[in-house]
Amino acid sequence: MTQVRKAVITAAGRGTRMYPATTTIQKEMLPLMDRDGICKPAIQIIIEEALQSGIEEVCLVVNPHNRAQIEQHFAPLSAEVLRTFKGKDWALLQSARIQEIAARLTFVVQEVPDGYGHAVYQTKEWVGDEPFLLMLGDHIYTAGGPKRCARQIIDVFNQYGASISAVQQTPSELLHLFGTVRGNRVSEQPPTYDVEIIHEKPARDYAEKNLVQQGLLHGMYLCFFGMHVLSPAVFDCLQYAIDNNLREGGEIQFTSAQERLRASGERYMAFEAEGDRHDIGIPFGFAQTQAALAINSVYKEQMLAALVRTLAVPQKDVPEAFR
Repeated sequence: MTQVRKAVITAAGRGTRMYPATTTIQKEMLPLMDRDGICKPAIQIIIEEALQSGIEEVCLVVNPHNRAQIEQHFAPLSAEVLRTFKGKDWALLQSARIQEIAARLTFVVQEVPDGYGHAVYQTKEWVGDEPFLLMLGDHIYTAGGPKRCARQIIDVFNQYGASISAVQQTPSELLHLFGTVRGNRVSEQPPTYDVEIIHEKPARDYAEKNLVQQGLLHGMYLCFFGMHVLSPAVFDCLQYAIDNNLREGGEIQFTSAQERLRASGERYMAFEAEGDRHDIGIPFGFAQTQAALAINSVYKEQMLAALVRTLAVPQKDVPEAFR
């Protein structure tokens, strides 16, 4: 079985939901304090998840506007800047770590915003004939156990040797946000399924008729976690959509290519990841991401104490403009 050595991380979105912050800083470069207590741009945290899970090479799909900003972060520090860190060993260690990451990076540009599927397709030549891990540039994960979420999905792929998506049980009111699957359960630990249907952001009526998963509580569905390991055959499915201009909402969608791959007869699986996904691409999601990282960080005790103090203070009236 071919080892999963490569990861594709899509970071070509324009970050419009985080305006006006994204006027001057790209969404993927928004700073967060990571679990180790170090403040990093979000994209570095995502790349580190992949590398710490056994990935050797990473391809970032960027747009013409954010490439320079991301590349600058991973560039070596100048001699002048290094002098300002004299005596700060932690900073020099971080600089060395960033250079180790940079050596693993390749950049591919999506010149036009033609959808997520189109963004992934830009990496076809770089991926070649290997299976690859696919991650989102605006999703950060906190694992529910000792194993990172990316490591979990790679391990399940290694067990079955089939394209696989991580999923999470999700209530029906959130179906409009996620691709959703239904499948036949083949394993309990972790819960793993042979996928029978994949549908992008289904309406509730459609989901009730076609996507109800046996064994889940009423109103719960298996929705994408934002992480996949895929065979390179998915690029043929994307090529078909591009050649035939098959668009949904004006864009080349990735979920449709996944369903085309499944329908082609190639085994497609899903498993329930142990952990939580956090979307930094929306304001509440960004705040939730930082809270989750902080509570799982070296500053856990201080963070919990601060939250208790905050909740203990009576909240003043919120100005009408912010309600």
